[in-house]
Amino acid sequence: MPKLKTKKSAAKRFRITGSGKKIVRRKANKNHLLEHKTSKQRRRLSNPALVHETNEKEVRLMLPYA
Repeated sequence: MPKLKTKKSAAKRFRITGSGKKIVRRKANKNHLLEHKTSKQRRRLSNPALVHETNEKEVRLMLPYA
C-alpha cells in the first residue's frame, strides 16, 4: 500500500500534543465581527481546544504522521 499524503488543510488547522495522544485545534468565531463580543468571550476563544474523541479518527486519517 502506498504512503498516504498529508491533507495540507488539516495540517494547518491541527497539531498533535507531545504525547501523540491528543489533537489540538483553534476555536471558531475569533476572526471577525469581534466588536460586539465581550472581552471575556474573546479571551475564551483565544485558548486552544482539544478535538473531540468522536472526530479524532477522521483527523488522524488526514494526518498520517499522527
